[in-house]
Amino acid sequence: MLDDTDDIHPLFHGAPTSTEFKKLRKRIVRQTREAIEHYGMIERDARWLVCLSGGKDSYTLLAILYELKWRGLLPVDLLACNLDQGQPGFPATVLPKFLERMGVPHRIEYQDTYSIVVDKVPQGRTYCALCSRLRRGNLYRIAREEGCSAVVLGHHRDDILETFFMNLFHGSRLATMPPKLVNEEGDLFVYRPLSHVAEADCEKFAKSMNYPIIPCDLCGSQDGLQRQQVKQILDQWEKNSPGRRQKMFKALTNTRPSHLLDPKLFDFAGLTRDTAYSPEENPIPTLRDSTV
Repeated sequence: MLDDTDDIHPLFHGAPTSTEFKKLRKRIVRQTREAIEHYGMIERDARWLVCLSGGKDSYTLLAILYELKWRGLLPVDLLACNLDQGQPGFPATVLPKFLERMGVPHRIEYQDTYSIVVDKVPQGRTYCALCSRLRRGNLYRIAREEGCSAVVLGHHRDDILETFFMNLFHGSRLATMPPKLVNEEGDLFVYRPLSHVAEADCEKFAKSMNYPIIPCDLCGSQDGLQRQQVKQILDQWEKNSPGRRQKMFKALTNTRPSHLLDPKLFDFAGLTRDTAYSPEENPIPTLRDSTV
């Protein structure tokens, strides 16, 4: 699938030629394609707003979507978007220069949500909830202004797992980030094409491509975040039992409502038994005598 050719998008110019990187790239492309097809994300001739933070995940998302589009597997129009939230010291020129150099259509939007978050969130509390809510509202507005039908985010498999355990430990509910949803207003899809991709693969890919990573200094600088604590737990589980993350993720795709406890998902009260069953007519089979 990943043949050697010069006729490819600039996002992949200078890609390592090692077998290890080719396998990594092929795996991410395959897993992204699987998620897009499995969750029915493609609307032909649609326009997607691809949200970029400047982190490893969003760079990986952008590159892989262009890979699929270049190969004719993603028949949608892509518009990259970065929301500059006014964080002190944010390198505002990095993404515009990168996107211009790569020939990627884009929109850079400045909205000082940082001042609002710092003003509204009490001392000692984390910024994430309000920050994400303000960011999401602005991205929805931009998507509407640009005629996009979907807002596309770079959340990966590990984000989904961490959110599941945060809801379990702190929210008393079984829920996580879905790969596809409709916003509250009902006019936009929200997609997460990297839902099947491991965070470690995103990190390896972005570093191998030498993309200009921009750290999040707003929430990433705070100590004691619930997500950080959950991440440490998952890291330890993975260290003790390699592959456990993937097994837990697989479990999220294999739920059995009848074996949980939510009567809204399964009609426990309506369960009936077979009153016509007769033990005499249906005897329990006897085990063969092992001495025979």
